[in-house]
Amino acid sequence: MVSLSSFQSFFPAMTKIVGTLGPRSRSVEVLSGCLKAGMSVARFDFSWHDPEYHQETLENLKAAVKLTKKLCAVMLDTVGPELQVVNKSEKAISLEADATVILTPDEGQEASSNLLPINFDGLSKAVKKGDTIFIGQYLFTGSETTSVWLEVSEVQGNDVVCVIKNTATLTGALFTLHASQIRIELPTLSDKDKEVISSWGVKNKIDFLSLSYTRHAEDVRHAREFLSKQGDLYQTQIFAKIENIEGLNHFDEILQEADGIILSRGNLGIDLPPEKVFLFQKAALYKCNVAGKPAVVTRVVDSMTDNLRPTRAEATDVANAVLDGSDAILLGAETLRGLYPVETISTVGKICAEAEKVFNQDLFFKKTVKYVGEPMTHLESIASSAVRAAIKVKASVIICFTSSGRAARLIAKYRPTMPVLSVVIPRLKTNQLKWSFSGAFEVCH
Repeated sequence: MVSLSSFQSFFPAMTKIVGTLGPRSRSVEVLSGCLKAGMSVARFDFSWHDPEYHQETLENLKAAVKLTKKLCAVMLDTVGPELQVVNKSEKAISLEADATVILTPDEGQEASSNLLPINFDGLSKAVKKGDTIFIGQYLFTGSETTSVWLEVSEVQGNDVVCVIKNTATLTGALFTLHASQIRIELPTLSDKDKEVISSWGVKNKIDFLSLSYTRHAEDVRHAREFLSKQGDLYQTQIFAKIENIEGLNHFDEILQEADGIILSRGNLGIDLPPEKVFLFQKAALYKCNVAGKPAVVTRVVDSMTDNLRPTRAEATDVANAVLDGSDAILLGAETLRGLYPVETISTVGKICAEAEKVFNQDLFFKKTVKYVGEPMTHLESIASSAVRAAIKVKASVIICFTSSGRAARLIAKYRPTMPVLSVVIPRLKTNQLKWSFSGAFEVCH
């Protein structure tokens, strides 16, 4: 019998932590610290740098996994129809409130306080006078010193003239631009994304694909069809990122097609009025829970990008996300360029663990069983019964033998209070001349 304490040390929290790897979190030493602190999924955001840079980071991650003996999945995050301001000189750009700045598709121009080159030539056709545009480093944080809010005053040919609404200083080579509630006519899975997936993704057998700016169920189907043609990636799970009103309006159909959902609150917080964000979060998490699909929440401890401790509001936000039914917390800038990646993961893990102690599993179990209804499928019945029995006998772990992972995911759907270990049964293949086994041991909850 394996003691519960040993599992608690191996699993700092049942809620998974996704860490975005970048300049501050790519050395073997730091990655080892991140794994020990509780990171179980590494996110590679291709908005930043090239495949060679990410490959070097991944090789360091593999070395850290061997050193720490901690398993870690790989998530590839697509760029999608993301609009960016190009600042080739990387000089800081100061923007003053009430001044005017021009957004131009001419990327050959140098970024300045008066002119910002962007990577999209269709913005002038998509916006009109009075529309709102936000620009910030990496992602819009909401901080009025590092992000800027613009209002469109007029369109001049391909250029968009905007009035600056708040004083801010933009630093770095890349700023993300978000046009509030404006449809951008770009494909969800771009040619660049497809190239990265078919090369870097296939080479590294990615576990998850984070599909940025998912707007319709068709986006997920298109991505799955593309993955099915990429050899070993036919089993790669697709997590749809909901980032704007369009994705929000088609949430139910997207949930049905996707393997999981990422609630990208950074961009959603711009498209939605602030007072509406919590309502969408709670409704989305509930829908994911009853559907048995993992839900991931982002943008929880922004202040830890520069500080060693989160604010009280952020700590409460993390705990409430867990109590609402979030399966994972995704850290972006906090680990990618933040000063304290290891401490951030550790802190978030501790908050999640505390919230899990008071999570009403009994009520959650009853609600889930009621929603599933009767008659249950055989697998659903076995999964729910296994969780009920494990809780009654205070088991330390649930071990599940599976070939596809479906049984393990069904068990996890009922939120047992102990870890679920899925032992993958190797699949036997033969062409009458050669026999081969495939399958590996993995941890799932």
